[in-house]
Order: sequence, then C-alpha cells, then structure tokens
Amino acid sequence: MSQQAVKFAYWVPNVSGGLVVSKIEQRTHWGIDYNRKLAQLAEEAGFEYALTQIRFTAGYGAEFQHESVAFSHALLAATTKLKVIAAILPGPWQPALAAKQLATIDQLTNGRVAVNIVSGWFKGEFQAIGEHWLEHDERYRRSEEFIRSLKGIWSQDNFTFRGDFYRFDNYSLKPKPLGQPEIFQGGSSRAARDMAARVSDWYFTNGNTPEGIKAQVDDIRTKAAANNHSVKVGVNAFVIARDTEEEARAVLAQIIDQADPEAVNAFGDAAKQAGRASPEGEGNWAKSTFEDLVQYNDGFKTNLIGTPQQIAERIVALKAVGVDLVLAGFLHFQEEVEYFGKRVLPLVRELEAEVLTEVA
Repeated sequence: MSQQAVKFAYWVPNVSGGLVVSKIEQRTHWGIDYNRKLAQLAEEAGFEYALTQIRFTAGYGAEFQHESVAFSHALLAATTKLKVIAAILPGPWQPALAAKQLATIDQLTNGRVAVNIVSGWFKGEFQAIGEHWLEHDERYRRSEEFIRSLKGIWSQDNFTFRGDFYRFDNYSLKPKPLGQPEIFQGGSSRAARDMAARVSDWYFTNGNTPEGIKAQVDDIRTKAAANNHSVKVGVNAFVIARDTEEEARAVLAQIIDQADPEAVNAFGDAAKQAGRASPEGEGNWAKSTFEDLVQYNDGFKTNLIGTPQQIAERIVALKAVGVDLVLAGFLHFQEEVEYFGKRVLPLVRELEAEVLTEVA
C-alpha cells in the first residue's frame, strides 16, 4: 500500500440532471451559485480536486450544461486550495488553444488547474456539431498527440512537433503555466490503458470491484514502468453514506426503482456501441447492467454505500490494490459532501495511519 494518503475528487454538477439517470429528487443544481458554495464546502471538507464535465449536446437526462474550462475558472476563483480538472475534448479543441487557456488560468490561480482529456465515445455528439468522427483507436492516437503537444508547449520554447493530427513549428508560449498542469484521462479499452502508460499523469477508471480495479492497475503500471513512466489511478464511485447500512441501501433501491428507462437504455445503447468499435470489442460499459447504467460511470459497482465506517474500510481496501484517488458523486451534493468530510474522511485517515503503523 502506498504511504501517500488517498486523495478525493468530486464530480462538479455543471450539467443538469445530477449524476444518476433517475427521477428521484436530487437536491443539486447546475448553476454557478450552487456550485460556488459546493466548491467551498468540498475544499473545507478535505477534497483535493473537482472534475468538471464536458458535453456538447443535451440528452440522457442532462438538458443543460456549462462549458467546462470557463466553469472551472469560476470555481477556482471562489476557492483557495481546491484544484479543478477541466474536461477537454480533442476535435472541438486544438492543443494550442487549450494550452494557452490553461496556462492563463494556471497563472491566475497559483497553479490549481488540471485537465482531463476526453477522447470521446458518443458519435452522435460529434455528428451534431460537425466534427469529423475517428475510429476508436484513432481517437486515442489523437488524444496522445494532444497530450504530447500540451506537455511540449508548456515545457519548451521553440516547440516543434510532427504528428498525424497536430503539427507545431518553433512555437513558444509565454507566459507558460507555473508548473506542468496535471493531465488526467479515462477509458477502459486497451488503447486507453496503453495511452495512460505512455503519457498521462492520472488514469480514471469506471467503478469496479477491488479485484477488477487491481487487474487494471497492475496492467497499466507494468506497462508504464517499461516506458520509464509513472501513472496514478483514480476510480469513479457513487457515494451513499448514511448513519445505517439499511438507510443507504434503501436510497440505492429508490434511485434504481425510479430510474428513467428511456434515458438509461439510450445511454447504454450508445455507450456499448462505442465499446464494440474497439479492437477487443468492448469498452467501459461492456459488462454493465441496467442498474449499473443508472449511474453513468458504473459508480454503484465500487460499493461505497453504507455507514461511514463501512465506506472508509472499502476506500482503504481500494488503496491497497493501487487506487490513488476516489472520484465521488452524490445524490444531494452540498449536504453529502459536507457529511463525507465530517464523518467518512477522518475515518479513512485513521485507518491509513493504522495500516502504516502495522507495516512499520
């Protein structure tokens, strides 16, 4: 187990509809006032990161969405310690624009911006905005060139790069960011994991069991070591922390019982179709059931559902298999982030300290 404390991030609800495709009440809002307060609560609760989402088209229960980079900057302006990870989609964004946007925000916020490179899985979204659609592995090749371009622009003067998707000739960006903003990415396909093992700082995986996560961690880190690279791993989890396990399980049952079948099935069909386009014939959601898909990124599978003690123990078990960060979603963000900070996170730190004492 790593001696570094596990880190925590939360999904920014900068899209309407919350994080579950359900008609259950979600006391959350996609607007800036709600999210400013949430960011401040999360920072006070001990969260290190927030992740803004990127969507271009309305649907799947999320009819309204803010642009991620601008929204990230607004949250950074409302906080002092929190890092905000802005999601960026190659295609609509070019690396020169992204590098300059993020370098400026980095300067303005004392180095607190990061980026999540989203390779894209939803063909309909690209078609809707007139963007050329690439095949599965080509999208990851483009993302890798995008990341290499960002790193080169941020670290070099007279940056020159000759790729299949992007080219630079003696390009110098000034001012550069204060440091290299951290680069996150997601995906479960072979191409996604191999890209992480070459160029990314962080790899996000969908929710899964500790055994399933360990297999991905071992695979990525073995390949990264062979590339003289290192990568940290974050896992998605939908957190339902209540005073009793019965209360928590009842909330989960209500979420699933009130799921929106049309939206869940539409999302599942599009997601699984995208996965079948990968060479291995499966992607992030290949083995997801209807119940899993009620939470977009298989967050129920991680099983952070129960009492604070149960959840803390499961987080430490995730850390033991190589998880460095938990990316958390909630039903009612403001009150549940605050509860998590008061009731769950201190128990995680106590358990981490106990493990280190035993090892010593």
